[in-house]
Amino acid sequence: MAEDLERNATLAEAANAFLSSLPPEEKEQTRVEIFKFIRWLGTSRQVKDVSPLDVASYGEQITPSIITPLRSFLTYIRKKGFTSTNLAPHLRAKKTTVKIVTVWQTEQPQVTLTPEGYAKLEKELAELKSERTLVIDEMKKAAVDKDFRENAPLAAARERKARLDGRIKEIEAILNQAQIIKEARGSSKAKFGDKVVLQDLSSGRELVYTLVDPREANPAKGKLSVASPLGKAILDKEKGEIVEVSAPAGTFRCRITDILASSSEEKSTPLA
Repeated sequence: MAEDLERNATLAEAANAFLSSLPPEEKEQTRVEIFKFIRWLGTSRQVKDVSPLDVASYGEQITPSIITPLRSFLTYIRKKGFTSTNLAPHLRAKKTTVKIVTVWQTEQPQVTLTPEGYAKLEKELAELKSERTLVIDEMKKAAVDKDFRENAPLAAARERKARLDGRIKEIEAILNQAQIIKEARGSSKAKFGDKVVLQDLSSGRELVYTLVDPREANPAKGKLSVASPLGKAILDKEKGEIVEVSAPAGTFRCRITDILASSSEEKSTPLA
């Protein structure tokens, strides 16, 4: 049974298991980055379904300073049997110079979201704030026990509140900076917000992605970051073109079989 659980574990389950294995002082420092990572991939996604290309794409969006805890997590899930693929070598952060880092620290990057993505973040923010209120009530009840050293419910509530506070601040910052993408343009090339239908030339499998801002990206739900290797390769390409992406796992080749503008209705038919 334990073996089946590991084989079918979700990213959220694997992340909780990994964090539980860490010393308390290291757990707090690691938690935020691990949960950002699995939210991007899809928390309910099974670990075995995460591909090297997914991991490589995430690496394009992070700085070298946060590579270590993420690689530790990827190494852990391989050792524990959550996945048979060694994903850790595929996580490589985008190199930045001191000058670029300085600009990033002083000027927040522009965020562009689809209307759907903006609404989803607003909904998540409201839910998180509601959950935070409940957690604060739990902390007050747990604090009645004066022995704080052995007060596990209070410690757990504080941990949840810290995680909620971090995500709330992150979403609020994104919404404050965000520009919502306008309706469809009269271009035949793949643009931000378009839904792109791809055919994997090695397997014939159909892939459907919407090109989005990195903060809206979620490969498990078909939201592909324009900053990812595949997203960059697709941008400004036309229907019928073949794109190639070089990743540590090898070269990924696919054909663009359809491009649906952001305001268009879905009309693609899965390949046989």
